[in-house]
Parts: sequence; structure tokens; C-alpha cells
Amino acid sequence: MDGLSLSPLGLFLAAGLVGKFVMGVLILASLWCWVLIVEGVISVVRLGRAVHAARAGRAIANSLQPIVTAGDEEARRRIPGETVGDLRERISDAMARAARDLLTRSEGGLPNLAVISSVAPFVGLFGTVWGIMSSFAAISHAQDTSLATVAPGIAESLAATAYGLAAAIPASIGYNRIGAAYARVGQDMASFVEERALLLISRPAEVARDDGQRRRAEAP
Repeated sequence: MDGLSLSPLGLFLAAGLVGKFVMGVLILASLWCWVLIVEGVISVVRLGRAVHAARAGRAIANSLQPIVTAGDEEARRRIPGETVGDLRERISDAMARAARDLLTRSEGGLPNLAVISSVAPFVGLFGTVWGIMSSFAAISHAQDTSLATVAPGIAESLAATAYGLAAAIPASIGYNRIGAAYARVGQDMASFVEERALLLISRPAEVARDDGQRRRAEAP
């Protein structure tokens, strides 16, 4: 094992062509994973704060405007013979559809995290199998079973496994934690939809006036 570095860079440089390709793919997957995690955390925090502020009666953020607009349009539309309960259900349904669309757009990176968390270990396993095969090939070529003969292939195989886990573990944790956070935001958003629908039915003129004042106050 003389001269064999156990650092991630040293193991990468000491690997063969296939091993370097596998590790390179896993390095890119790991970097992409962290980008998606940071984007997901920022997105869910912003959306959660916007929903919390809207439910508290403060200014409605631009990100929630599609939901508000969908409810306002349904509240202005009148259907002959429609009861108050039907009107409330129609407003709630329209706002709920807009809320689902907003959540779907905000969760754009979560499926990619799921893919990384499930695929990266198998990519690493491929590198592991290839490294072991390289060790057997080295034994056959050198006719020697000493540690110096098999060490490079074994180190390459274990390094590929480590690279795969380094990409999969953060992706799995990020997917589950961010997904749970989005689920909580979705519950708060559903409550906001119901509260907004009740306001539109009980005080439509006041709601429209308050929204107009808030928009004028936010305008530069």
C-alpha cells in the first residue's frame, strides 16, 4: 500500500478509467444534490413565511397571488340558483387547484433528490464490482495474491462505494426533510384557502378593499 493515498482525491486519481468515470458521475450527483437541497430549503422557507404572513392578516406575497386571484375570480362569477355553500365550495376548489400548482412548481427539485438517493448506491455498487474484478484480473496477471497486488482494486471498489453513499445519504435526508416541510406548508396553505374562501363569502367588498390598499402600500 506504499504510495496509495486514502484521500478522496488520491483514490480518484489512482483509480482506473472506469472507476474514475463512476466516481466522476457520483461527484457531480453529490454536487447537484447539495444545490437541490439549498434551493429546496430556501423555497420552502419563503413559501412558509408567505403563508404564515397571509394567515396573520399581513400583506399577501406575490408568490400567493395566483391563489388569491383564483378565489377572487370565482367569487365575482355568479351562477343562477347557486347556494352559499356551493359558492364557497367552488371558491375553495379553485384556490386549492392554484395552491397545488404552486406547491408542484416549488417542489420541482424533490423528485431529482429521490432519483439521486435511490440510484447513487447502485452506481457506486457498479464501481465496487468493477474494482473487485480488477483485483482478480491483477491476481491472474501477476500470479500473486499478495496485498500489494489486490490493494489498488480493492481500494478503488471501496472508494466507489463511499462516493455512492456520499451522494445518496444527503439526498435521502434532504428529500425526506424537505418533503415533510412542504407537507406542513401544504396544510397551512389549505387552511389559508378555507379562511380566504370564508372571507370572500362573508365580506367580499372588505376583502377586495383591503387587498387593494395592501397592493398600493407595497407599490414603489
